[in-house]
Amino acid sequence: MGYGSDAASRSGGAGLIDLRSDTVTHPTPEMRRAMAAAEVGDDVFEDDPTVIALEERAAALLGKEAGLFVASGTMGNLVSVMAHVPRGGEIITPAEGHIPNDEAANYAVVAGAGLRIVHENAYGEMPIPEVLAAIQDPSDPHSAITSLVIVENCHAHTFSRPITPEYMRELRTALAPQRIPIHVDGARLFNAVVALGVSARDLVADADSATFCLSKGLAAPIGSVVVGSKDFIWKARRARKLLGGGMRQVGVLAAAGLVALADGPEGTIRRLADDHTNARRLATEISTLADVLSPGHIAQPEGDRLDPSRVTTNFVLFKVAGGPERRARFLDALAQRGVLMVAYPHGQIRAVTHYGIGDAEISATAAATAAALAETA
Repeated sequence: MGYGSDAASRSGGAGLIDLRSDTVTHPTPEMRRAMAAAEVGDDVFEDDPTVIALEERAAALLGKEAGLFVASGTMGNLVSVMAHVPRGGEIITPAEGHIPNDEAANYAVVAGAGLRIVHENAYGEMPIPEVLAAIQDPSDPHSAITSLVIVENCHAHTFSRPITPEYMRELRTALAPQRIPIHVDGARLFNAVVALGVSARDLVADADSATFCLSKGLAAPIGSVVVGSKDFIWKARRARKLLGGGMRQVGVLAAAGLVALADGPEGTIRRLADDHTNARRLATEISTLADVLSPGHIAQPEGDRLDPSRVTTNFVLFKVAGGPERRARFLDALAQRGVLMVAYPHGQIRAVTHYGIGDAEISATAAATAAALAETA
């Protein structure tokens, strides 16, 4: 997306309230202990016991046959595309999704796949009739063969809204005659799980594959997991090797992921609800300030003011009156007060709550936002 601010790139050190992303989380004490004590092997030979345990845990949680630990969400999506799509095949994806906008066109450069976008509604869903209309005629030699449909869950550009199991079921039914597989780009899948009060298994039951990040709200330092059938994961593992993704004694990282996915109090899935509560509180505080506007575009369907009811997970999106120059000055003024947010596409500003952000940080952020707006008026 190319989003960011000069102030954010210059800033660092203790005491900052960093809301640029949930990728800035640090591992929990339990994760650090597990990493230090992790039993390891060589994952390229498929004998790292901690990686195996993580992959099995992820597959069980999501109701799939097998899993694959990868370095990042981008790698997870790319190996999934490579496993599903033949060279010259075409992918249907949300227009504002991560794959068409944030992965350096890897689907084309590496996988040799084409892309057909479908514009989302205000809830992050591609309208199913438009998905069907985007499917190419495989009997026409002029056309690429539609080989995969991508769903992003949560959908970042609509306040990171969760996509429901009901939508997934309707999409699966609509695609059944064409037998086109579905992949879920689930970077923040567990935020959707918590927000909707459903299981991860339910969310991806109608998908052929899915990936989710351990290194965002779940607070692990590195990594994502891809899940699907055994045959799909075999293909994805080969693709990971092609990309240089064999990481040898990577159980030291997988151990943190196992902690994140644990059922007990050390697990970090259930605590995502705190991030959602904090995001709604922050949105409510910011919405009362002069010059704070609706983010517009697809994030909020109507109205001139930021609507806190649109916040269902951990994203707060808004605009400030005055255009791009004022936005840049506002972000600089905010950084000078020890709070980092990030410039986001379509003239927006993004703040993301996460592990390490609590009531005190939300109060301080609201005060700093008010002061920065007043300074840049």
